[in-house]
Amino acid sequence: MQEYLSAVKEVLLNGDFKLGTRTGVHTIADFAVERKYRISDDSFPLVTTKKIFTKSLFHELVWYLSGQHHIRDLRQKTGIWNAWADENGNLETAYGRFWRRFPLPSKEAMLDGEAWLDERSPYVKREDNGALVIDQIAYVIDTLKRDPDSRRMVVSAWHPANAIASRLPPCHYTFTISANSRTGKMKVHLSQRSCDMALGVPFNIACYATLGKAIGNATGLDCVEFSQILLDAHIYCGQAENRGKFYEDEKNLAELRDRIGHAEKPEDYLKTKSWIEENAPPEEKGFECSDHIPGLLLQLSRTPKPLPALALPRGKPLDKLVFEDFQLTGYDPHPKIDFRVAV
Repeated sequence: MQEYLSAVKEVLLNGDFKLGTRTGVHTIADFAVERKYRISDDSFPLVTTKKIFTKSLFHELVWYLSGQHHIRDLRQKTGIWNAWADENGNLETAYGRFWRRFPLPSKEAMLDGEAWLDERSPYVKREDNGALVIDQIAYVIDTLKRDPDSRRMVVSAWHPANAIASRLPPCHYTFTISANSRTGKMKVHLSQRSCDMALGVPFNIACYATLGKAIGNATGLDCVEFSQILLDAHIYCGQAENRGKFYEDEKNLAELRDRIGHAEKPEDYLKTKSWIEENAPPEEKGFECSDHIPGLLLQLSRTPKPLPALALPRGKPLDKLVFEDFQLTGYDPHPKIDFRVAV
């Protein structure tokens, strides 16, 4: 997937060094990087320059669509959310909760003249605790069926009162659907505020491309494109006390950019990787691979392989999807690359 690799290279060339105030891991970060990825029956945008573990990806999407605010079921299948859950499996912020159960304000909070949904809407339901919530996914599915040319198909996981208080507010916070009734085609666009280029972004591309195919299949449309804007697009570059200081030095950062900017052959990226490993201080024991730059240089040296295909049951409602419905074929990636998650 050359589009992804070019985005990585863009961040390395244009990004600025930023202090890791939350994670303690510094980054090279650029702002507002945009990419588009084609989707077809025989071409699914899944990174091939390293192995992506799709089992976790598909289980996570089914969990999103369930609307659960906890991981008590999900963690039986994948541990990717364990670090952010409490001892009861609850999360401070869960995407599916806001996709399927976005809180409506109380009547006291509604001002005169404002328009709000109420229980008469088919998208509003009352929770066991009496609170009213809106199912944004149900609204999008219904709109695609009755008014596919609508420009209002927006799903948000960002509730300011939650996001400001949360330890980890939504990174991929809003997606928008655009469809064309004349062509029968639809597209998905994702707005992402915080973008881990090595670990998160490849996962997000595949997740929302899968979601697009699932929505298209459920509504009789053909999802042909996934696009995204990566706002804070960052590459983790190591712990502050050791490897991070290497990139904080402007001369080292300039040398890195120059080497990458002049790279023409795969071995040029490998030489740059060796230059870092020979000149930068070693990473702290127990925090190996916190510097994602060497691993991304290895990816840049690899030739992308043919994209796989993803098939889903035609016409199956999103609420009925199960892990076994996601049939990925032809995925033959390069070997995995280790990157440490910055928690």
